[in-house]
Amino acid sequence: MHKLVLASKSKVRYEILSKFKIKCKVEHSNVDEEPVKQSLLNEGATPEIISKNLAELKANKVSQKLYDQLVLGADSVIDLNGELISKPESREQAFNILKKLNGKMHNLISSACISKNGSMVWNYTDKASLTMKEFTDKDLKEYLTKITDQALYAYNVYQIEGEGRNLFSKIEGDENTIMGLPVDKIKKYIESL
Repeated sequence: MHKLVLASKSKVRYEILSKFKIKCKVEHSNVDEEPVKQSLLNEGATPEIISKNLAELKANKVSQKLYDQLVLGADSVIDLNGELISKPESREQAFNILKKLNGKMHNLISSACISKNGSMVWNYTDKASLTMKEFTDKDLKEYLTKITDQALYAYNVYQIEGEGRNLFSKIEGDENTIMGLPVDKIKKYIESL
């Protein structure tokens, strides 16, 4: 199977690839996402378009430097009725995000892009729907005390494979997509080469 270069700092994405026996090395893209997101939002882009664009930008940036190698870029966002919700940068932001999602259904969108020599050769976007139970502010604060900073900033505000599962009354979609990588489709693409 072809070896991939993962254009991501995400330990979670690396672990998912390893679990599916996809060999990869890591090369950080160092893309500053916020100005890109803001520019796309100003143009009226949907959360799905933003996720796709960021995944492609990361893959293309790294693949420009690595001749003839397959580079995987990925991005995940939360879409709450068309509103883009990004990863928290503080515990206060995490609490506010959980309050916003409280008792509501939202989509988690994960995009993957494979590039070669600076151009996209394949991409895929998957979506999962999650319905959060109703919680008091006290419950949400208590939940956040159970999560380490490292996990909080790596997995967005919930860890579906751990404590986070208890936040939801309904989960529809692939668990790997929720964790940040639609790995089944990536594996199928690589195997087709």
